[in-house]
Order: sequence, then C-alpha cells, then structure tokens
Amino acid sequence: MYRTNIIGFGLAVGSSAFIGSSFIIKKKGLQRAGASGSRASSGGYGYLLEPLWWIGMVTMIVGEFANFVAYMYAPAVLVTPLGALSIIVSAVLAHFLLKEKLGKLGILGCVLCIVGSTVIVIHAPGEHSISSVEEIWELAIQPAFLLYTASAVAVVLVLVLYCDPRYGQTNILVYIGICSIIGSLTVMSIKAVGIAIKLTLEGYSQVAHFKSWVFVMVAATCIITQLIYLNKALDTFNTAIVSPIYYALFTSLTILASAIMFKDWSGQSASSIVSVLCGFITVLSGTMVLHITRDPEKQQSADYSVLSPQISWLVHANGEIWKQNNDDLLPEYVALIHQDHFK
Repeated sequence: MYRTNIIGFGLAVGSSAFIGSSFIIKKKGLQRAGASGSRASSGGYGYLLEPLWWIGMVTMIVGEFANFVAYMYAPAVLVTPLGALSIIVSAVLAHFLLKEKLGKLGILGCVLCIVGSTVIVIHAPGEHSISSVEEIWELAIQPAFLLYTASAVAVVLVLVLYCDPRYGQTNILVYIGICSIIGSLTVMSIKAVGIAIKLTLEGYSQVAHFKSWVFVMVAATCIITQLIYLNKALDTFNTAIVSPIYYALFTSLTILASAIMFKDWSGQSASSIVSVLCGFITVLSGTMVLHITRDPEKQQSADYSVLSPQISWLVHANGEIWKQNNDDLLPEYVALIHQDHFK
C-alpha cells in the first residue's frame, strides 16, 4: 500500500468517527429546537439558536476537515467509501442516545461495512501526481466531466423546484438526492482546493491563481446547499434511514465523478478494480442491512390534536344529544372520529 494511502486512510477513519457522532448530536439539537419552535423540515431555522446543534456542527466540521486533508493524500475511491464507518458510529450512538434499536442484523450490517471497507483499502489505487491548479482545471473542463456537472445541476434544480414542495416530506430520496448529487461536486472541488493547499505548503504557491478561488467558491456553495438539505432530511426521517441511503448515493456518485474527472482507475489491473467494486458492494450490503433492521421514526404531527382514547363524544342527531364512550363505538364511527381526521 502506498504511504500516502496510509495517511489518507488514518484521516478518513478519524473523520468518520467525528461525522458519525455529529449526526446524533445534531439530531438531538434539532429535536430540542423543534420542541420549542418551527421544525427544520417545515423551513424553520430555530435550530441555529440551539447550542447542542452547534456542538454537532463543530464536531462535523472537525470530521470534514480531517476528510478534507485525507483527499489531499488519497484518491476519492479510497476516502469516500470509508464514510461507511460513520454509519456504524451513528447507528451505535443512535441505539443508546436516540433509542433507535440496533438488533443482531444491525450488528451484521456493521460487520459487512467494516469488511467491505478493509477490502477497498487493500486494493485502492494510488493517488495520481498533480503539479498545479492549471492541471486540475484541465481535468475539470473535460467534455465528459462538464456533461456530468451539467446533468447533476439539472437534476438538482428539478428536485429543488418541483419535487421538494410536493414530495419532500414523504419521499426520503428528494432531500438525500439533492445532498448526494451536490456532494459529489463538493468532493471534486474540495479535492482541487486540497491539492492547491498541499502544493502551496510544498513551496509551489497556488494562491495567485484565479482558478483556485473558483474551486473555493464552488466548494462553499455546495457545502451550504448540502447542509440545508441534510438538516431537512435528518429532521424529517429516521437517522438510521438517512445515514445509509445518503452514504450509498453519495459514495456511488462521488466515485463516478472522481473516475470521470481524475481517472482513478487509469493504470489499475482488472483484479484490483473488481476487488474495489466487490468491497464497495459489500459495504452497500451492510448499509442496506442496517436500513432494513431499523423501524421508521414515528413522528406526531403538530397539526393534529391529541385525543385521549377514553374520551366521550357528544353527537347531535335529529335534535337530540347522544353521548357515547369511544371504546363502545362501532368500528364505522371510530373511523369517522379517529384523531387523525381532526386538525
């Protein structure tokens, strides 16, 4: 294994621990904020005043910084799949802190993630040598990558402008789709910025290059967009569902984008490529096992009145008052007066 890959591996593992913890801390902060004001899933920003949410944000920033540095040393095909370890961390912490149960199959899912990640690390390609931001820019304006970028932006616009208002609260793929597609572009721009910083620290300053700042602006825009829609996904759906689906889509799209832009597979043997793909499929299997073993989060809508099952009903019929206990009502009447039918 290349020395730079070892450094990237260590940073990626540390990053996963911080990011996995941040999911749970932010979730707790969102729950507290939602209990006293408008929820993030409804477009509210009350969580910005919640200290626990900010602790989660700091934890995520530390993890993302470690991940950022990891991209300086190792290819995206190695660093990105190791994000599966953050799923394990979040699943275990959710079991203890959010009471989202992790059963035996959930443990099996964690083991599959670890095994798959190990296979990927062993067979991952080495990082290609890049000597300037100009070289990265040439990679970014390849027709194939420009086509990928245009397609990604078009799909995101459809999800944001059409799907979000209609299906955002019921279909988890809307929010996570936006995060994942934008995330693949985030990784490419962050990797470009990271390489520019690394070259600058080595004595080849890239600060004066306008293209370096273009990558910085693209990265900042993508990160902010990701955070907004990730918050919506976390506040709307169960953490154990958000994490694996987000990981699967984000990792798949990032590997595709990196293969197009940086040509990670160039010079690799067929056996190495197949091994990495098998490792990735193993990790995906682990995330899916984690997904199917967890129950969807039961959320009580604030728009509905909570009624006691023992309540008595007063019904006016033909000018007379009829009083009846809920337990004594026929199924037809219970269906009519069920609490979910009243706002």
